[in-house]
Amino acid sequence: MNLTSIWNTVYPILIAILFFEIIIIIHEGGHFVAAKLMKVKVNEFSIGMGPKMFSFKKGETTYSMRWLLFGGYCAMEGEDEDSDGEGSFSKKSIGARMFIVVAGALMNLLLGLIIVLCIVTSQNLIGTTTVAKFDDSAVSSSYGLEVGDEIKSIDGMRTYTSTDVQTGLSRSRDGNVEMIVKRDGKDVKLNIKFDMGEYNKMPVIEMDFWLLGKDKTFKNVIVNTGKEFLSYTRMVFLSVHDLLVGKYHVSDLSGPVGAVAVVSDAVKTSLPSMLRIMALLTINIGLFNLFPIPALDGWRFFLLIGERITKRKLPSKWEYIINTVGLALLLALMCFVTFSDITKLF
Repeated sequence: MNLTSIWNTVYPILIAILFFEIIIIIHEGGHFVAAKLMKVKVNEFSIGMGPKMFSFKKGETTYSMRWLLFGGYCAMEGEDEDSDGEGSFSKKSIGARMFIVVAGALMNLLLGLIIVLCIVTSQNLIGTTTVAKFDDSAVSSSYGLEVGDEIKSIDGMRTYTSTDVQTGLSRSRDGNVEMIVKRDGKDVKLNIKFDMGEYNKMPVIEMDFWLLGKDKTFKNVIVNTGKEFLSYTRMVFLSVHDLLVGKYHVSDLSGPVGAVAVVSDAVKTSLPSMLRIMALLTINIGLFNLFPIPALDGWRFFLLIGERITKRKLPSKWEYIINTVGLALLLALMCFVTFSDITKLF
């Protein structure tokens, strides 16, 4: 194996790791900026985890770089226990604490929105849900789908963008799809049996038709960016729903190892493919952090809502216990998923 082939194997992985670290820096940076705006003392802002590579102190904050570039943190005064110190997180108003807690996830979502904007502006045309043409061997046309049909829903899921059409089709495991299309001003119901292919050892529909594209204008770029962002957001909730109802197994989940493999594969494919995966990942991480799961930002936000309603704060002891148990369960799930990712690689 020569140096060129080694580099072609390594550089996509490095780009994937770098992107993950950027997501984390953006997330922790959101907490950091919000804390500074709310006059909360930040004891340390770290890029990476594990042993310290180097650090320096500016003002009241220590800035550090650590060897394991798969994490980071923003350590605030009074964040995990009551503190009477100046600039303590625990002494700030509920509104200020809420803002600091959600700022990280909001920054991830903002990053996702920016990436989606880059995707839309890089396209030659703006995608629609209208059928433009069929492949030569298309089976969907034999089931009644026609050029000019505007796809309104797939298996009950409303479609607003070309991404929605792809998402709707991807959720079928046997190729059978119920599609509602708008034709000549009327809704027409179609039952289509698509041919099946395979992607990452999973059965997927072979989409045998093309969707109409429109010329870009400033207005439809902005509108479509918003719609596509919501489409990516819905993908996250659909994935959670499918997992809860048993459509997918826990072993189908991907952790950091699997995600790095997916991103690195996308890097090799094309820039749009890489951007789509990156947008989905950062939106996924932003939304997941807002779920009311112990040890996540969403749980702390949930407790703050309870504190505002009841005018009583959960004792630090119980909050610590709940967070510790939640973190342990999340780490156990992460270990299981990472092991599953590694076995899939081989």
